[in-house]
Amino acid sequence: METPLIFLLALFVVAALYASVGHGGASGYLALMALFGLSTLTMKSSALTLNLFVSAISFYAYYRQGYFRFKILWPFILGSIPLAFVGARLHIDPTVYKVILGIFLAIAVARMVFQPKARTEAVTRFQFLPAIAIGAFLGLFSGMIGIGGGIILSPVLLLLGWANVKETAAVSAIFIFLNSTAGLAGLYTTGIHIDTEIVFWIGAALSGGLVGAHLGAAKLSFTGLRYLLAMVLLLASFKLIIPSFF
Repeated sequence: METPLIFLLALFVVAALYASVGHGGASGYLALMALFGLSTLTMKSSALTLNLFVSAISFYAYYRQGYFRFKILWPFILGSIPLAFVGARLHIDPTVYKVILGIFLAIAVARMVFQPKARTEAVTRFQFLPAIAIGAFLGLFSGMIGIGGGIILSPVLLLLGWANVKETAAVSAIFIFLNSTAGLAGLYTTGIHIDTEIVFWIGAALSGGLVGAHLGAAKLSFTGLRYLLAMVLLLASFKLIIPSFF
């Protein structure tokens, strides 16, 4: 497709919002692609590619400030990386894929609107075996639909009290990067499809990610824009799910 300017601007805004909280933005990119009618063949691989750039920027911003905790990350990726690879290799009927993605986008809306209480300190003891199991589930799910899994990992970490809000952002960012890499590797083994306009998309997402990561580290509030993005995700969710049943 010849990329419309409005699509590039939307990518910029989505990347900025997600990077500000340590996410790569795949759910937002997938929502935009669905709204603009992109083929399901390219949606997953394109979203994962954009994820790599934005999550890397976000991770660096939080890592530089000392928020990264490897001991929290490694049990999750121990379960997630191999299953993200496997999940990406699974063939899913386009109609089923749209329904699964639509449901996930609705979950992402709930995640944005109903945010767990931001903690300044971890409050409970970290548990390794549950973390591995959670990582495995998120990895398989992420590989199947083309996300990094951070938008689900973040509330889990906060709700269980395993990390504070800044540590959560740092862990989620690198978790997304590694799962996206594994997912792309899985897609490569089955025949990867990336839109020819991806270079322009990367430029828009990369620019947004740089801005968002910097402003997020400065603790600026994006409440209004977050609700606007939630509306976009919800609209995309309806667009994906409803036609599948008619």
